[in-house]
Amino acid sequence: MKKTNWLLLVLALVLSMFLVACSGGDSTDEGSSDDGSTDTEQDSGSDSEGDSEAASGEQVLNLIDGAEIPTMDASLATDAVAFQWLGSTMDGLYRLGENAEPEPGIAKDHTVSDDALTWTFNLRDDAVWSNGDPVTAEDFVYAWQRAVDPDTGSEYGPYMMGGVIKNATDIAAGDTPVEELGVKAVDETTLEVTLEKPIPYFESLTTFGTFLPLNQAFVEEQGDQYALEADTLLSNGPFVMTEWSHGEGWTLEKNEDYWDAENVKLSGINVKVVKDTATGVNLYETGEIDRAGLSAEFVDQYRTSEDFRIEEEPVLFYLKMNQEANEILGNVNARKAIQHVIDRQSMVDVILNNGSIPAVGDIPGNFVSHPESGEDFRELNGDLVTNDVDKAQELWTTAKEELGIDTAELNYLGGDTEVAKNLDAYIKDQLEKLEGLTVNVQSVPFQERLDRDTSMDYELQNSGWGPDYIDPNTFLNMWVTDGGNNKTGYANEDYDAMIEKANNELAQKPVERFELFLEAEKKLIQEDAVLAPLYQRAVAQLWKPHVKGVIVNPMGPDYNYKHAYIEGK
Repeated sequence: MKKTNWLLLVLALVLSMFLVACSGGDSTDEGSSDDGSTDTEQDSGSDSEGDSEAASGEQVLNLIDGAEIPTMDASLATDAVAFQWLGSTMDGLYRLGENAEPEPGIAKDHTVSDDALTWTFNLRDDAVWSNGDPVTAEDFVYAWQRAVDPDTGSEYGPYMMGGVIKNATDIAAGDTPVEELGVKAVDETTLEVTLEKPIPYFESLTTFGTFLPLNQAFVEEQGDQYALEADTLLSNGPFVMTEWSHGEGWTLEKNEDYWDAENVKLSGINVKVVKDTATGVNLYETGEIDRAGLSAEFVDQYRTSEDFRIEEEPVLFYLKMNQEANEILGNVNARKAIQHVIDRQSMVDVILNNGSIPAVGDIPGNFVSHPESGEDFRELNGDLVTNDVDKAQELWTTAKEELGIDTAELNYLGGDTEVAKNLDAYIKDQLEKLEGLTVNVQSVPFQERLDRDTSMDYELQNSGWGPDYIDPNTFLNMWVTDGGNNKTGYANEDYDAMIEKANNELAQKPVERFELFLEAEKKLIQEDAVLAPLYQRAVAQLWKPHVKGVIVNPMGPDYNYKHAYIEGK
């Protein structure tokens, strides 16, 4: 998820680690950090009508998050924290429901032309903004144009819409007027979208935060203060943000004007920013919060509790290596040495101890399957990296000879949460097994990490990504030359051509497309060593049994609280 396009993330690791941005980062307990922590339907129950009717007691959910919300502007959001709370307060055309299936939002339904290029969405006429204005097709036109307008400075707009919505790439480059974007309001309740090419996952994309509507009059009235405070926001979703104490927390209340308000059972959600795992656990034990993330030392303590949950997520963490910032990282043998020196198994077993598993490629396990055989992508491509210290030392020796150096020093950008610091210390120790290497860890807040990633002001960085849509492209497309989320300096024409072919020539040939993605991942990780995979995240948490109906998402907002309720508290 940095999803500078669609977002994870950000380990939200347990209570925290790295916020994956729909992108990378640090997170903390809530699992809604930027890496997109998810919990499966754990005992949170289902959102069936029968369960909904069981709601009783005070319908308030109390949570913690490991980081401040960087922004509530859908055009500027790039991380899992922002996308979580945008998804809670806003409706797009569709939203993710159970089993990651899109369910109606502002769109009641849609039709697709025979050539798969024109999508026509029929919008409901009973949706309103929290100021009483109707939600119309023009709100989507304005929002999508704003997201790709170069004057806006959006990362995700060009990333998510480029090559997808007609003319988005040229508009983002400043070569075409924003009015030429392939989106049109036929009338107030009919939205017509023209794609650049057939997009197999477009319906899934419409659930992502970058595609949310915006009320033009309100946004322009607020100017540069838009989305910076609770009173400079508008909602059209299940909840409205009524308080936002920056750095401390925020409060959501049920949106009584929401088109589907009768099916929203919670009256409110309170969120505190807590970066320390022990503090979160204490708040949980005293009944002040309903969910707490667990770091390694707490997992064994609570493993037998009925409140304990471990959920595997399609979220990856890895070391990004800035090939432009340090000549050492510009050397492929040095990067391969870094890949092979890290003992990932001990890292997940001892340091994380939360169900996470070693990452061995750029695509997580149990995420996408071969369209014919049904085999898992990860199983088909196998382990593209291994822990082999002897091999790592040989590669490192070769790299030093090629670079003409005996010793080396690298700066490592990490997070400021407790769990992040523990993990970063472990990785530093692992990397310094390479003879003559010194690693300097810099622990910074999540927002600073996002800013420094954007400006490529780092050498090594512990980063994470959660999917923006259910397709291998959401991970592999990040690394094309000058890609909005690349930020590593990696540029390879052959790799670019593979991704281009998969998304154009093979767009409607699912088997060939999938198999080309398999080859692209091998090139990215095995041949060019662009990243050093670390782990696929799982989240260990405590959940109060009275919390029901929470849907856990594999992409976008980690959780859907629309159908949540409190039973018998």
